[in-house]
Amino acid sequence: MSSSPKRSPFVVPWFWWMLSLTIASADLALKSAITGSLPVGTVIPLTPFFNLVHFWNTGAAFSFLADAGGWQRYFFIVIALVVSIVLALILRKPRASGEALGYSLILGGAVGNLIDRAFRGHVIDYLDFYWQSWHWPAFNLADIGIVGGAAMLILSSLLSQNAEAGRVKE
Repeated sequence: MSSSPKRSPFVVPWFWWMLSLTIASADLALKSAITGSLPVGTVIPLTPFFNLVHFWNTGAAFSFLADAGGWQRYFFIVIALVVSIVLALILRKPRASGEALGYSLILGGAVGNLIDRAFRGHVIDYLDFYWQSWHWPAFNLADIGIVGGAAMLILSSLLSQNAEAGRVKE
C-alpha cells in the first residue's frame, strides 16, 4: 500500500494567496483608520524619529508623477492590476518558500495600493520616518510589502545561486 507524500501547507497556492490577502486587508484597515481619525495633512510626532501622518499620494513611489495631471491614476491602476494577475498566476505553481514569500508580499502590497488608488483616486500614506531635518517619503504597509517582497526575492535568488555554486558538478 503506497501513501502519497504529505504536502507542506507552504507549497499550496492558497496559503500564499491568503498571506497576500491578509497584507492587503491589514493595509486597507490601517488606511481606513487613518482616514477616519486624522484630517489630511495631519502630523503626529510619536518618537524622535517617527510621525504618524495622513498624506495623499497621487503618484507612485516617492510621489513619482504625482503632479502629472490625473492620467497617472489610470496608468498605475493598470500596472498594479497586471502585476497582481501575473503574481497570482506565478503563485499557482510550487515555489521555494523564500521566492513564494517575496511574490506574496509584493502581491499583497500591490493589491492594497491598487484598491486605494481605484476607489479613492490616491494612495493613503501614514508612516513618516525622519532623522533631524531629513524625512524619508511617507509610506504605508502596502509599500512595506512591496519593498520587503522585492528584498526577499533578491535574497532568495542570492541564496539559491550560492547553494548551486557550492554543489559538486558530476
